[in-house]
Order: sequence, then C-alpha cells, then structure tokens
Amino acid sequence: MSPLRGIAFKVASVCVFMAMASLVKAVSGAVPPGEVVFFRSAFAVPVILVWLLLTRGLREGLATRNLMGHFWRGLVGTAAMGCSFAALGLLPLPEATAIGYAAPLLTVVFAAMFLGENVRLFRIFTVALGMTGVVVILSPRMSALQAGTVAPTEALGALLALIGAVFAALAQVFVRKLVSTEKVSAIVFYFSINSALLSLLTVPFGWVWPDPMVAAMLVCAGILGGLGQVLLTSSYRFADASVVAPFEYVSMLLALVIGYVAFGETPTLVVLAGAALVMLAGILIILRERQLGLERARQRRAMTPQG
Repeated sequence: MSPLRGIAFKVASVCVFMAMASLVKAVSGAVPPGEVVFFRSAFAVPVILVWLLLTRGLREGLATRNLMGHFWRGLVGTAAMGCSFAALGLLPLPEATAIGYAAPLLTVVFAAMFLGENVRLFRIFTVALGMTGVVVILSPRMSALQAGTVAPTEALGALLALIGAVFAALAQVFVRKLVSTEKVSAIVFYFSINSALLSLLTVPFGWVWPDPMVAAMLVCAGILGGLGQVLLTSSYRFADASVVAPFEYVSMLLALVIGYVAFGETPTLVVLAGAALVMLAGILIILRERQLGLERARQRRAMTPQG
C-alpha cells in the first residue's frame, strides 16, 4: 500500500472528471443528454481496454459470471449519468456538483434497505445532516419557482440533479453486490459497454449531427471519462477507500473555479452553506467507516492464534 500514490491518483481522477463535466456543460445546448451519454461511454471503452492490456488484466476484465447484474448496474448507472448531464446544462456547475454529493449519503440508506446493512444512530444522524444540506441547496429554486421568480428549467435542473444522485446511489448498491463475484475491471468495462448501448434508446428523442468542434469536445469528454475511471480504480490499489474518499470534495473547489472562469457563475451563500453540510456529512461517514475498519482489523488480530 502507498497512501500518497493512492491520494495522487484520486485527486487526478477528480480533476479529470471535472474537466469532463465542464465539457459536458459546454456542449449541453448543442446536443441532447442521451447523445452525450453515448459519446462519454463509447469513447471511454478504448481507454479502458488499453489500461487492461497494459496491466495484463484483459482476460479478467472481460470475464463475468453475472451478466444480468452488469445489466442492472448499467441501467441505473446510465440513468444517473443522463440525469446528471441534463442537470449540468440547466444549473451552475457548483450547484450541480453539490447536489451530486447526496449520492454516497443515499447509498447508506439503500444499502440498509436492499443489502440488509446495519445503520446505527451515527450514520442516521450524518445522513440526516447531509440531506438537510441538500434541502438547503434546493430550497431557493423551489420557493422561487412557486413565486414565479425563477425559470422552471432551473428548478427542473435541481430536480434532475437529485434524481441523478438517487440513481447513482442505487448503482453503488448494485456494485456492492457485483464485487462479491466480479473483478472491478469487469465492472468498469461492462458499465461503459452497457451505458453506450442503452443510450442508443434515446436516438428517437432527437439526436443531432454535431459540428466538428462539438464532436471533438464530446470525444474528449468520453476519453476523459475513461481516463478518470482508470485513475479512480488505480487509486484503490494503493490506498484504502477511507483514505482517498475525502479527496472527492476537491471537486467543489474545482467547480467553483471552473464555474466562475469558464461560465461566469457565482454560487450563492445558501448553495455554499448547503454544500458545506453535505460535505461535512460525507466526511463524517468516511471517518466513521475508517474507525470501524480499524476496530475490525484489531479484533481479527486479537483472534489470530499467536505462536
């Protein structure tokens, strides 16, 4: 294990994913979300295949014993991606990013509902804290919509971002079930294949032929998506998830900078306050999971016969 290398890979993946999100936002007015999902997924596949070849993991990356499990993970993951991409076109980048932080909080809830995981008082408190932050972020959009002082598209964007977080959390539940029988490389590969194929179902809803600049940006988004996934997966080879996970919140700093410089967006204090609550809840859950992991490791060592 090399925690510093793991953290470096994680931060690099966050930077790459934010660059991808910026490209998705930039092309949102030119192509529909389903088409963006196709480019994001299809052009990620070559990157993943090259990675599997270089790491000599091609055989295990293509081997699977649970095709239907990959399909269901792909279905909810594709829905999450489509909703998130649509939200990026309707909301400021920092706001869409902050709402997306609800996904790991909702994963705790869904894991208890569908996987039977124990959820104790501390995690209930942190989930409630984080969802309070989400409500804080959403409340100006919804109240302004009722008052008629905000465009319905902005309220729709907030709703889509939240729905995307729900689907992303469900996708993580499927991943938790898949890892018991499947290699991580196979999960990564089949998700890109499934999402590319599933996105084709949106063709009747208005795909367009992009101009060369937009096409180049879409292809770059796909390549960056594949590269980000490779970097993220690599980070877990060198450090525990509880070590690298907090660095996900570097994305908020990047979203603030990119949103301001590239799109002229300045988040409100309400959005920043809500985002802070959501991030605090996420970090508390990560720290608690790390503590429990260390306690379980000590118990295993204590039970191991000495001699």
